[in-house]
Amino acid sequence: MRITAWWGGLSPRRRLMLSSVAVAVVAVVVVAVIATSGAKAAPDSGTPDQDKPGPVLLVPGYGGGRGALEILAERIRQATGRSAEVLTAAGDGTGDLVEQAAVLAEAVEKAYEQGAPSVDVVGYSAGGVVARLWVGREGGDHQARRVVTLGAPMHGTGLATAGGALVPGGCPTACVQLAPGSSLLQELAKQPLPPGLPWLSLWTENDETVTPPDSARLDGAVNVELQDVCPGNPAGHGDLPTDPAVTEIVLQALGTTPLEAPAECLSS
Repeated sequence: MRITAWWGGLSPRRRLMLSSVAVAVVAVVVVAVIATSGAKAAPDSGTPDQDKPGPVLLVPGYGGGRGALEILAERIRQATGRSAEVLTAAGDGTGDLVEQAAVLAEAVEKAYEQGAPSVDVVGYSAGGVVARLWVGREGGDHQARRVVTLGAPMHGTGLATAGGALVPGGCPTACVQLAPGSSLLQELAKQPLPPGLPWLSLWTENDETVTPPDSARLDGAVNVELQDVCPGNPAGHGDLPTDPAVTEIVLQALGTTPLEAPAECLSS
């Protein structure tokens, strides 16, 4: 009643002005809603254009440590000018790898909503298995331009088995999933990589965390043992994200030329 009385007490000119303002506000809101609803979401078909590289998302390994990957991310930013973000693993990085794949899927969706033309993923250690899960279960086969994995236990690691045996009940969910022959790894082994998805899997013969080191070998990927390219390179598992030769291989793999194994050591 008071609003009606107030409105009735306004002059016709004042009413017209306020009505115009209200219409303008409504129009702005409508435009904002339309713009938001039309934001580009992660594609669910086709494949990204190889000539249009977008942001790089880096996935941490078991335990979720980010320090070494931050160094690699900074190198990517400096060398390419592209955005490079190290994700924060779900929980403490030892929980369900499926949940960690969902974190990656959310980050990819966000990148596409912000207008990214494509997304590249670098998965370190168990983060490589997370990337494999994302591709197989979360639509990554249509969203990844390229994937690079470093020392990823695609077929598990004996260390996980040993850890569970030495400390009964002390092997967290991700540890159980990374044991050779786990139900999760058996399921992934039945899923071939999508044809046309450039994927580089790199490992070092000096790996004492992923055992055997060539557990990183993945059918359908470009598989590279570091020492085949850089003989005598002493890098171990923990050195992969920061080793200069590995970094150069990663940078080459994230380019726009066809993905292939380097013919020579690229360390500068």
